[in-house]
Amino acid sequence: MAFGRPALRGSASESDYDNEMHNAAEEDTNDEANAYFDTQDFLSSGSFKSTESGFQISDYDSDDQNDYGVGSASDYSMQYGGLKYPHVTRRKKLPSPVEKEKEVSLWSMIKDNVGMDLTKVCLPVYFNEPLSSLQKCFEDLEYSYLVDQASEWGKEGNGLMRMLNVAAFAVSAYASTDGRSFKPFNPLLGETYEADYPDKGLRFFSEKVSHHPVIVAYHCEGKGWKFWGDSNLKSKFWGRSIQLDPVGVLTLEFDDGEVFQWNKVTTSICNLVLGRLYCDHYGTMRIQGNHEYSCKLKFKEQSIIDRNPHQVQGIVQDRNGRTVATLFGKWDESMYYVRRNCSGKGRGCEPLSEGHLLWKRSRLPKFPTRYNLTQCAITLNELTLELKEKLPPTDSRLRPDQRCLENGQYEMANDEKLRLEKRQRQARQMQEKGWKPRWFAKDKGSATYKYIGGYWKAREEGQWDECPDIFGLR
Repeated sequence: MAFGRPALRGSASESDYDNEMHNAAEEDTNDEANAYFDTQDFLSSGSFKSTESGFQISDYDSDDQNDYGVGSASDYSMQYGGLKYPHVTRRKKLPSPVEKEKEVSLWSMIKDNVGMDLTKVCLPVYFNEPLSSLQKCFEDLEYSYLVDQASEWGKEGNGLMRMLNVAAFAVSAYASTDGRSFKPFNPLLGETYEADYPDKGLRFFSEKVSHHPVIVAYHCEGKGWKFWGDSNLKSKFWGRSIQLDPVGVLTLEFDDGEVFQWNKVTTSICNLVLGRLYCDHYGTMRIQGNHEYSCKLKFKEQSIIDRNPHQVQGIVQDRNGRTVATLFGKWDESMYYVRRNCSGKGRGCEPLSEGHLLWKRSRLPKFPTRYNLTQCAITLNELTLELKEKLPPTDSRLRPDQRCLENGQYEMANDEKLRLEKRQRQARQMQEKGWKPRWFAKDKGSATYKYIGGYWKAREEGQWDECPDIFGLR
């Protein structure tokens, strides 16, 4: 089961912000926005009707080329504003399985837990993918070039294009969930993950900061921007589906002081008993900026008879509430925008341009996996000898059950998972006795976790003495 990535809490004035988000989701007083969401369907006809083949074919067959699909803005973004990142060779496939996988009934494991929180249900390793929730948080940044572009547009004084690229980035985070039907590993208390990606111009760090409730905090630094949050996910099991309701907001801050915050939408894992298992995202996402523009995006809920699923539609408004652009596309394929003219008082908005591509999903990996991992996801658990010497003992790459699963050693992976779950049962007692995360701390007056710094310096110096042996490998 793909439990997805939970939404993240932001910064101060959090309760007021969350209340505003909730009220806005329940009732939107903007008549134009309501009419737009209720009546428009840009993808149902004409040139904007997308096809699956559009992002499965790529011009890039060489391992020396990047992995972006035809029509994406990636080539442009790698050069945009003088930002040119070095090439880094990363693996293209997972190791070949050592053992043959077992057939295990998911329904037999979860049928007695209807109405319960499945995050507390222990499942065999056969239902996992070889990634932890810490690593999956980094998948939100697969298309970080959109944030780079947003940063450069802002430097040029084009706030609208910055907003549009931020919106595309927020939608692109869902693309990796398409076809993912396995559950990520639940990190142990104090488990960490780093992603140093000079080829993306960023570095990322995450840590599990709470066991009850399960909270993962992360922080990312790019060229001219920072992105952070912490996760808190509420789940409900309805028999044939699992509903995942995210809590909180994500925060993106540019070096020039412009800040954007947004919520994630509801995720459902459907057809648990019969039919093809699939993931759907639906609800309203509001992206609030502290300067000129804000954005509202509606993820359309998939129905049984829906022939054009995964649609996303939205509007960008200025501080006076005038719609200046519309967005449309699919969260698993691409996003487009159309600029609009709203300069006249008392007049409706008229289109100024045809649709322009903002983002297109990367091609599927050359070597597909049984977990339907993207090419980006395939790289996340790679462990070279050079990297192993630099990592703290808490990094997810060193987790033995996850490593055994990646290698296709299913029996050993299951045994290791059971061993680590016994160790994890001590986490509640540790937390009750005053355990504190190593790299994150709560903001004063809020429940939000913020990165306190120090990780990358400790990594440079190899100072991991204060990191616990959570995997029991020493």
